Amino acid sequence: MKQPRAWQRMLSGRRLDLLDPTPVDIEIEDIAHGLAFVARWNGQTFGDWPYSVAEHSLLVEVLFARANPGIAAKWRLAALLHDAPEYVIGDMISPVKAAVGEAYGELDARLTAAVHLRFGLPAVLPAAIKKAIKAADRVSAWMEAVQIAGFTAAEADRLFGKPDAKLIQGLEIRLRPPKEVRAEYTARHSELMATLAA
Repeated sequence: MKQPRAWQRMLSGRRLDLLDPTPVDIEIEDIAHGLAFVARWNGQTFGDWPYSVAEHSLLVEVLFARANPGIAAKWRLAALLHDAPEYVIGDMISPVKAAVGEAYGELDARLTAAVHLRFGLPAVLPAAIKKAIKAADRVSAWMEAVQIAGFTAAEADRLFGKPDAKLIQGLEIRLRPPKEVRAEYTARHSELMATLAA
């Protein structure tokens, strides 16, 4: 029996096998482009532009760095890339991920490992780093819920935990055209990679 096609042609020209991804087929431009067009919250946010996974990832990296002063650049890179697989598998809200089950998690894990290896990170992050990135992710979700997704602060506190006020001080959700977000995501990735190479 013929196997179903499992690859996707990327704008870079790469063919990414979604079931067996290899680091050589991962390009940051493809990731940035895809994430800039994937809407968080299934697009159910206020504003004239969707709040993209790329924008979310930039915020998570900032929150992660604020919560972990002096953290190594490679872990900041891991925070920036924490949702990278969504450039090809999209963003699902947590209730849908739970309903889909283990298959989504396995696909996400394989893609994450390929992305990490492509950019010099361990395939599987240390547990403490993964936990710290998840904490920043939850703070970002709280901010998004309250600022652009129509949740009250009490609802967001219950679902995501109340964030430290100092951690989010001066930060505001920004809705921008995908072109701008894509450029910032790519530029931030380049800055972090340059720091690692220095």
